[in-house]
Amino acid sequence: MNDADIIYNVIIDTAANDRMFEHFEFLSRVSITAAENLLDGLLLSISSLESLPQRNPVYDRPYLQKGKYRYLISCDRYRIVYQIEKNIVYIDDIQDCRQSGINNLL
Repeated sequence: MNDADIIYNVIIDTAANDRMFEHFEFLSRVSITAAENLLDGLLLSISSLESLPQRNPVYDRPYLQKGKYRYLISCDRYRIVYQIEKNIVYIDDIQDCRQSGINNLL
């Protein structure tokens, strides 16, 4: 069995889930439709990690263990930070990237 055949179980950390809904609630004050699209987009990106989560870049920051985390950009401005352990993907954070600018991440 190669990596393409593995289906990974995706688990969202409680704090990451709370942040996702904070982003949703904040945007819903402006537009319910936009907030629903955001939530749908984030959940679609997260579910895409069930297959080949290694396809995304390593999230290297000086304060993180080298090579432990990866990230996926979703909805043009949200960074989904996760780690892979065996056949489980742990979503550890969902960050709004507008503060630092998306071009600084890549």
